[in-house]
Amino acid sequence: MTDPIQDFYTRHPYPPPVENLDRARDEWHDPNRHRAEFHLFWPERPYRADLDILVAGCGTWQAARYAVTHPDARVTGIDVSATSIEHTRQLKQKHDLTNLELCQLPIEHAGELARDFDLIVCTGVLHHLADPDAGLRALRSVLRPDGVMYLMVYAPYGRAGAYMLQEYCRRLGLGLGTSEQEIQDLITTLEALPPHHPLAALLRGARDARNPDALADALLNPRDRAYSVPQFFELFDRGGIALARWYWQAPYLPQCGAIAATPHAHRLSGLPEREQFATMELWRGTMTAHSAIVRHRDATANAVAFHGDAWRRYVPIRLPWTHVVQERLPPRAAAVLLNRSHAFPDLILAVDEQDKRLFDGIDGRRPIAAIAEQARDVEPNRVRAFFEALWRYDQVVFDVR
Repeated sequence: MTDPIQDFYTRHPYPPPVENLDRARDEWHDPNRHRAEFHLFWPERPYRADLDILVAGCGTWQAARYAVTHPDARVTGIDVSATSIEHTRQLKQKHDLTNLELCQLPIEHAGELARDFDLIVCTGVLHHLADPDAGLRALRSVLRPDGVMYLMVYAPYGRAGAYMLQEYCRRLGLGLGTSEQEIQDLITTLEALPPHHPLAALLRGARDARNPDALADALLNPRDRAYSVPQFFELFDRGGIALARWYWQAPYLPQCGAIAATPHAHRLSGLPEREQFATMELWRGTMTAHSAIVRHRDATANAVAFHGDAWRRYVPIRLPWTHVVQERLPPRAAAVLLNRSHAFPDLILAVDEQDKRLFDGIDGRRPIAAIAEQARDVEPNRVRAFFEALWRYDQVVFDVR
């Protein structure tokens, strides 16, 4: 029998197709952007560009985007939807992506590729599978011993409004066979949602809220589950993998944002790591997804740490989403640092003149010790605390070799 997910994405390809990838290609000209991404995945390994990358559930353009922005990599894209593969194939031809291979293949059959990979990207896919455990095991089977997976799954609390409207649509008989006119009627009806409905805020922040296929993906998908932090870790445990780090870690850390100034911050920091993450999900309340970087459970890696003196050798590299604000500053602040990809506005880092001199010294090549040497009036303990804060707030990654 045909999987209803395959039928669904053949009728409603997602994400909405794009005509070209020129903007993405232009954004990745900076070599430090490539190094930042690499050391986000592998802080302990020397940089290399010739990776083997699998984009599992590539949709209409994700595999092509990786191929155009990583020209020295070998990229393979798989998807169950013939429509999505065809859209990606058109982008491959348009941009002459000789480093991209495509295959219409379920994730559960990834072993049929008879290849293994340094990086596996699987975002927004596992939660639509009939058996996510089987899909994750299949991906792990083609992951190299020192490889990593970048996974994203839905989270339950921030998607409460979506699940309410999914039930609303089911009661109206809307689903896989819904016509284009019925979807347009749904769009019109959603515009009349009460302003305090849990879905209303999500729709206001969505760039493609009026796109019929995007709306169908959110509200008419025949199979959609979500994972709380504990459930995500249970999935890891069953799949033989382990968390290396959250892709964006600041929302999960009690040292970051408004929670750090509360009486509970110290108590939260004393919890075991998994409990910290699970508790922070409950405190934030509106996480819509979890994005994680994972490894084989038995893989060894040099974790970023700030005890001892090793941190002085770390080379900080700014993440491409970081932004320096120097207008309307709080008292005694020389700048405010923020990560534009964060969904929570409290995750900002105010810095004074000393901190800003250290931040300005980051060039992606020099270790912390050399940056601190240039700013001689900053005490070593303050240097350590500042760069640890930058890392926690997703401002930098480190080459820790």
